[in-house]
Amino acid sequence: MKKQDGFTLIELMIVVAIIGILAAVAIPAYQDYLNRSKMSEALATIAACKASVTEFAAVRSKLPSTIGEAGCSSVATNYVASLDVAAGGVINATIGNIAKEAGNVLTFAPMSDKAGITPAVDGDTILTWKCSYNGKQKYVPANCRA
Repeated sequence: MKKQDGFTLIELMIVVAIIGILAAVAIPAYQDYLNRSKMSEALATIAACKASVTEFAAVRSKLPSTIGEAGCSSVATNYVASLDVAAGGVINATIGNIAKEAGNVLTFAPMSDKAGITPAVDGDTILTWKCSYNGKQKYVPANCRA
């Protein structure tokens, strides 16, 4: 009987097929992971602005109506095209430079309770924030999903 010195063609083809299947599953999952990590920059930017809006509400017992009044930075970042504060202290972050998500808006609105009953300020305290996003829901935290 002759001794086999290497792999047969069929064995090599099976290995290549297995690697192809693993890559087909892993690459989309990795892309989703990257987009979620990029979205975390938007959440961090909003968190800094939430602190400014909360401080404004604590000092003045009302909510700011502009980004300048709130004291938030309006400088664009890698993944946030623009940040704005609307009437009632609503913070809107327009997403930029994230695949297929550019132009979507991540919104945080102060609410007085979980039912969203206004006024949003109880004396000088914002009781909770309501989060919403008009893009793919899988890229934002669970509390922002519709």
